[in-house]
Amino acid sequence: MPSPFLTPGDQAPLDSLALLHLRRDQTVPTILRAHDDEGLGYNEGKVVNTRFGSFPHSTLYHKPWGSQIVASKVDTGSRGRRNLKRKAPTADNDADSTPTPTTAVNEDAAEDETPAIQQEQQQQQQQKPKAAVAASSGFLHLLYPTPELWTASLPHRTQVVYTPDYSYILHRLCVRPGSSVIEAGAGSGSFTHAAVRAVFNGYPSDQQQQPESAQQPPKKRKYGKVHSFEFHAQRASKVREEITQHGLDGLVEVTHRDVYEDGFLLNRDTASTEGASESASSTSPKANAVFLDLPAPWLALRHLTRECRQQETGTATGGIQSALDPTTPVYICTFSPCLEQSERTISAMRQLGWLQIEMVEVNHRRIEVKREKYGLEFEGARGAVVFPRTVDEAVAKTRTIEERTRRFREAMKERDARGDEQSLGEAMREGVEEGVEDGKAGAGGAGEEDGEENVPSYKQGRLIHRTEPDLKTHTSWLVFAVLPRDWTEADEQRCREKWPAHKVIEEVKPKGKKQLKREERERKEKEKQ
Repeated sequence: MPSPFLTPGDQAPLDSLALLHLRRDQTVPTILRAHDDEGLGYNEGKVVNTRFGSFPHSTLYHKPWGSQIVASKVDTGSRGRRNLKRKAPTADNDADSTPTPTTAVNEDAAEDETPAIQQEQQQQQQQKPKAAVAASSGFLHLLYPTPELWTASLPHRTQVVYTPDYSYILHRLCVRPGSSVIEAGAGSGSFTHAAVRAVFNGYPSDQQQQPESAQQPPKKRKYGKVHSFEFHAQRASKVREEITQHGLDGLVEVTHRDVYEDGFLLNRDTASTEGASESASSTSPKANAVFLDLPAPWLALRHLTRECRQQETGTATGGIQSALDPTTPVYICTFSPCLEQSERTISAMRQLGWLQIEMVEVNHRRIEVKREKYGLEFEGARGAVVFPRTVDEAVAKTRTIEERTRRFREAMKERDARGDEQSLGEAMREGVEEGVEDGKAGAGGAGEEDGEENVPSYKQGRLIHRTEPDLKTHTSWLVFAVLPRDWTEADEQRCREKWPAHKVIEEVKPKGKKQLKREERERKEKEKQ
């Protein structure tokens, strides 16, 4: 299945990730399903409930990307009526509790109900969802996933590498289509999705589907790949599950491992005790770029060297192969929140032969540009600051209020003098209405002179710019370095034969138009003779 991150197509397919854009910096990820796989009991099938309304998946899939989807009328109160889920006991309760006759009876009843519930769920999945009815308000936009939107909407399991950081990191690591990238510390998978888009050079399954031509063999294409390592077992399992749902299998390989001790080789049998079997069961990712998001990256640097490490069993023959590509330079970046971590990392890099070591801090700041409606004439407008702009406007507003108060008091005196039974509210309305008319003639005159009523709404107010208060970046130090390619005596001899020291290569300058015309004219004259 093609990945929506890499080749989204024109429409939102079923069983694929889609992003529901509600407002700025608020996006909801969901897997589009034709049936209610969560068993919530909606008649419309699977439904996403937001602050802007309910959206059945039947109104989302097979729609063009970027479409505006109107909310639907969904009876959220009927949720779970057709399918009551029994809460599963936790591991702590199972360990501490002892079985009793009552609990044994309940467990037997639950076991008898389980096949019935499963059968009911299957019937609901086979049943066609009810047609959705559009609501009077509420909408969202259907967007295909990108690493930037996924970073802003993914579930945070750890601290996230945000877009300003990983875009600069991938640029400095010289990642391109066909590269092999090592990532240590997958976390929430933010950098993983950005890296796989950068290395994407086609799906590996396309090579098997291409027909073999007997006349011309197909050109070998180098497919990019991301090798992600995670120490936490649950996080590694979750990242692997997301990679499968997003159609990135074959492009991303997630491994649960402690890279401090076991290194970066693939398919490595860590339980083996013999060095020969360990080396035989491991393959090198041949990485061109390395990103280490670890608490102590200097401990993992000993596994990122050109030289093959000797086996720890003490045997003299053989060694563990390197995880780096021997034919190209390797670029590395470490992500550390503390300056002390960066200092120890730089010290270890110098001891292991890394060059061009540089430490960088990325500060991203977004400036918000908008129009601000400021003044008394914008009273009742959405997002307006109802406050006097000048002293004259404040004085005019104060005089209007005083005039309203005076007229109200006069109306109250007249009512008491007449002995009229007119209600207090009617007297207030009469006095206020007269004051409003006078206020419009006085305070509102300034607005008419400025012509605010004739100005379109999108041009009203003043244009301002403000810096966002919260920085969407992780405060960290980035350490970059380069490890030159492995250079052997054979490479040196080959270069000496190709470019000998005594050979002088003359620079050939391109000929101009006049010289070409002159040579053509001389050639024609020789032919005539």
